[in-house]
Amino acid sequence: MLDTTRSNLKAKAHAYELDSHAADAHSDLKALVRDAQTMLSAATGLTGEKADELRSRGMELLDRALGKAGRYQDQALERGKELAHDADVYVRDNPYRTLAIAAGIGIALGVLFGRKQ
Repeated sequence: MLDTTRSNLKAKAHAYELDSHAADAHSDLKALVRDAQTMLSAATGLTGEKADELRSRGMELLDRALGKAGRYQDQALERGKELAHDADVYVRDNPYRTLAIAAGIGIALGVLFGRKQ
């Protein structure tokens, strides 16, 4: 029972941490893309060396944004695997409790969808 409680607390802490990282990642990516768009927009009206420099910096920012997005995707995939493993362990440790919860959810959904309006 104590292991199950610890596992639940650990899963909740990881979920909160993942939400926090996702919010940070989202704001970072938005800022990078916005900066790149600003530079590329400014470069459209210019010609010569200055325009090439702005386009180059804009492309670098977009490349960094794509790199960060890839890293966050990898982290999310790894975290998903961990959560799936934790869920599997919980189900194996508590088969009857899991069955009761699933049956309760099924009954509740059946009642909700089975109502005639």
